[in-house]
Amino acid sequence: MLSHTSFPNILLFLIINLSNHARQLTRVMLVQVALPVPLYRVFDYSVSTDASALPTPVLPEIGSRVEVSFGRQTLIGIVIAHINEADSSVPINKLKPINQCLDDAPILDELMLTLASWLARYYHYPLGDVLSVMLPTLIRQGKPLDLLITHWRILANVNDDDFHANANKQKQQFNMLKLHGKHGASEEVLLLEGMQRSFLTTLEDKGLIERYIQPKTAPKPVSLAKMPLDLNNEQKIAVDAILEAHSAGRYSGFLLNGITGSGKTEVYLQAMQAVLEAGQQVLILVPEIGLTPQTRARFASRFAAQIVLLHSGMSNTYRMQGWQDCRTGHAQIIIGTRSAVLYPFANLGLIIVDEAHDASYKQQDTLRYHAADVALYRGLQYRIPVVLGTATPTLEHLKLVHDGKLIECQLRTRAGSAKLATMQLIDARLQPTHQQPQDDGARYDTGLTDKLIGAIRQTLEAGDQVLIFLNRRGYAPVLLCEACGWQADCPRCDAHLTVHYSNQAHYHSYLKCHHCDWQAYIPAVCPDCGSQNLDAKGMGTTRLSENLHAIFANPQTSKNLYPIIQIDRDTTRRKDSWEKIYQQINQGKPAILVGTQMVAKGHHFPNVTLVCLPNADRGFLSADFRSPEHTAQLMIQVAGRAGRGDKVGHVLIQTLQPDNPLLLKLVKDGYLPFAQELLQERKMMGLPPYSHAALIRCEGKTLAATTQALKDAISLLPAAHNLAVLGPIDAPMSKKNSRYHSQLLLLAKDRNQLHHVLNQWWQPVLALPNVKYLKLTLDIDPVGW
Repeated sequence: MLSHTSFPNILLFLIINLSNHARQLTRVMLVQVALPVPLYRVFDYSVSTDASALPTPVLPEIGSRVEVSFGRQTLIGIVIAHINEADSSVPINKLKPINQCLDDAPILDELMLTLASWLARYYHYPLGDVLSVMLPTLIRQGKPLDLLITHWRILANVNDDDFHANANKQKQQFNMLKLHGKHGASEEVLLLEGMQRSFLTTLEDKGLIERYIQPKTAPKPVSLAKMPLDLNNEQKIAVDAILEAHSAGRYSGFLLNGITGSGKTEVYLQAMQAVLEAGQQVLILVPEIGLTPQTRARFASRFAAQIVLLHSGMSNTYRMQGWQDCRTGHAQIIIGTRSAVLYPFANLGLIIVDEAHDASYKQQDTLRYHAADVALYRGLQYRIPVVLGTATPTLEHLKLVHDGKLIECQLRTRAGSAKLATMQLIDARLQPTHQQPQDDGARYDTGLTDKLIGAIRQTLEAGDQVLIFLNRRGYAPVLLCEACGWQADCPRCDAHLTVHYSNQAHYHSYLKCHHCDWQAYIPAVCPDCGSQNLDAKGMGTTRLSENLHAIFANPQTSKNLYPIIQIDRDTTRRKDSWEKIYQQINQGKPAILVGTQMVAKGHHFPNVTLVCLPNADRGFLSADFRSPEHTAQLMIQVAGRAGRGDKVGHVLIQTLQPDNPLLLKLVKDGYLPFAQELLQERKMMGLPPYSHAALIRCEGKTLAATTQALKDAISLLPAAHNLAVLGPIDAPMSKKNSRYHSQLLLLAKDRNQLHHVLNQWWQPVLALPNVKYLKLTLDIDPVGW
């Protein structure tokens, strides 16, 4: 028999054995998770599995989403690796388990994770934040991927006679839906095209249309809806080169360098045809949201295919569904702005970057990537051709051609019978600006010379349209007191307040900062001296439109009245406003279009035969070394809107500096010789693209704090860094939204050398004690400083 003193030992033995048995039944595995936090690391979490229920541990797959605890927060992260206990720097008993796995299968494949890793390395940005930028909002929030979207279609037995005579508006909306065929379209697309939800409901109540959830079946093979056009020799060479790379399964980067109106879109379409017929997807990037509807219409008229639009104007639900359609292959043609280049694709065969020179392809916050550069990297990933199409290539892309990294295909003649517009300078020193009389007998300066006004009138009387480009919205850029010199400045920025004013009743007058959106009423008297002599100086699109209205749309001054169509952010802010303006222009009636750079981006106005640039000097006088390049691109792009149909186009450039050598070079020789001259200047000065730049910006409550932080950052640079260090200096706008900004520029002749220094230096800079309450950002390959 056992004595009573033996029982504690037996009990201890049983507890130890039960504990060991429990450990054997529970296997602990580890995963590394990238979380959306501004830390340059990933985090280890454990995954516990009951071995009595499952013989082997079930780990969340690499590329899937998991919900985890992070401090006091609950975050959604992406699993990027499976590791052993020995690989973790954290003791196993201190690791938190994942809360739950949100996906049964990876949502990001190996290519997407490789892309994220490259973006994190090249732009020196935390991996978790990179993945957050790459994923649509709802996916970042952990929503299931199978959200469905409402579609609308016309019922089979309905025809055009089912409307009463007074139901014109309903019939108009019905006809818009009819254009989408028997399958209809998603509610999101219909609303973007101008349909109204109330009319959809009304038509449904009348038994004319129905809503349904789009079943996700494999898309039909793409077919031609319209036959291709005949190509000229230059277009054929370009198409053949692209298709040869595609058929060989080889990455090739192409610079499709074609003058405006040379038929670049037809090259896109015919290159796309072979790719789509091979069952592959095509991604088309456009620089602006406003270009997506017309681009979709152009491609939809050529191909019977599943076309998906992707841009920030879409709802979160629609963007998530578009992301899924790209990933599963339901989307065959994808048209999107810059973020679309970060989407997953089932079988991508071709990438097209339209208007590849446009600065809007550069992301200016968070992950500061350039969509054209990322497109080239993705082409390398998929081993497919990438086409950068433009009439005004960036100096960086021309340098890549020179280095043999891009293949240039030139289109030097306009398609069909269209001729290149002629360009002519008007010396504003010899041609004084037109003075228009007012009702009180006084005269005011219209900002346009008599010669320019005469050319506009002659064009309108010939039945054509005129485009006047002024890249400054609002009424006037400055409000000035003529008595004491007071100016209306933004209290939060180092900038003047723009005057927004109109004689039209539905507009109200106010002062606005275009940098921080601060607004104020226009004062009746000067706040400093009490004088009533406040004058709006300079000219914006609203003031120019009013001046033109007084000359060409006033029955007292003009025999024929012509509409003045203003195109800028103020007039296109409302839903469907741009589409309505576009429809009015395409009616082809004589009209004057007044627009900012919105009108310079790929739009086709066949009845515009005269383009006027009344303020051509501003861009050539900027301190930004890139300004001449960007100004020339804008001028050539705007000039390219003239004479795109059968009629000859003309461009009139009003200038106070007709002897400016850069302007003369551009007008006389064209963009490419102008760009080659700029390249030589950049080479002599050691500026990009002959060097590689990293711009560090610092933002804080005082200028002294931001400047000191950058000085401390310089002290951490390696002793033998061999970089040109410029700064710290005040940013071009040192105060913005009540915050102060300084900057530091690093230049290197060798790209690898720059990144080698940044790999050692950037994270210690972020760890500096005086950076804690400041915002430091790093911009690789900045577009300006």
